[in-house]
Amino acid sequence: GVESTVNLGLSIMPSSVAVVGLFVIGCFISVSMGTSVGTITAMTPIGVGIAEKTGIAMPICVGAVVCGAMFGDNLSMISDTTIAAVRTQGCEMKDKFKENFLIVLPAAIITAVLFFVLARGNAGEIEGNLQYDIIKVVPYLVVLIGALIGVNVFLILIVGTVLAALVGVGTGAFAIGELFQKMGAGVTSMYDITVISIIVAAIVALVKEYGGIEFILNLIKKRINGPRGGEFGISVLALLVDCCTANNTVAIVMAGPIAKEISDEFGVSAKRSASLLDIFASVGQGMIPYGAQLLTAAGLSALSPVQIMPYLFYPILMGVSAVLFIVFRRRAA
Repeated sequence: GVESTVNLGLSIMPSSVAVVGLFVIGCFISVSMGTSVGTITAMTPIGVGIAEKTGIAMPICVGAVVCGAMFGDNLSMISDTTIAAVRTQGCEMKDKFKENFLIVLPAAIITAVLFFVLARGNAGEIEGNLQYDIIKVVPYLVVLIGALIGVNVFLILIVGTVLAALVGVGTGAFAIGELFQKMGAGVTSMYDITVISIIVAAIVALVKEYGGIEFILNLIKKRINGPRGGEFGISVLALLVDCCTANNTVAIVMAGPIAKEISDEFGVSAKRSASLLDIFASVGQGMIPYGAQLLTAAGLSALSPVQIMPYLFYPILMGVSAVLFIVFRRRAA
């Protein structure tokens, strides 16, 4: 399905915008799949191939893939980070999406422009088989459209799973006997994060019971005041916890209860609190060289994370855009 989606996009876009295409296609796939690491795993080999065929520096192509992957990790309504942020802050998924989208859209547009400028003049032909099967793209489209129009997350995930199973068996991607094996692999891939989230939630509850959260809140209160200060407090908290844990979902689960206390104390709306939690956890996760995203991209491209980091425009611009929104955007009465 990912291969068909990528080939469809590359067959439509001219080779002169291949890097921008990698970023845009990465955005689409990550929003539809809800996983940045999965997107990077699927698309990095394609980015490497484009670098070899067009003469564009490989770190630029891989950077475009990572940027596109982080777009969906932060924005997708079926991403575990989004679900964690919404659940900990107590807001509606669609409200968080709208708030989030307004903040990250300028960052995405500027990122696309930067990649276009960087790759300009390297327009070698993308040769090879760009065969695609439109039916394999349908599950992604259904999940994406369903999420955007507000279908319940649990329902849209079930629909996506069933559609993917039907398309996989129907197109011969795997035999019907392998169906539950594939589903089992999907469940297993989420096992670690599930167990970690449960343990972290229990630890946070213990910290709260023994006054740890109150101590952190008092520490924050000494340095901030008002809704704007509360938003900065939530943002810094999410960023620092992610840098310490190297996992944005775990960071949100850990920082969520404290962020909720801050938002209640300083009058920050739940949707904005959830949005800032998700954004700044993703800003950290998209930039740290020891995170799963950069390590995966580096491993698949035979680069070092440090070589890719200068081209991680989107996480940086996402953070800048969020800071500007905090400073200049009006707050609801």
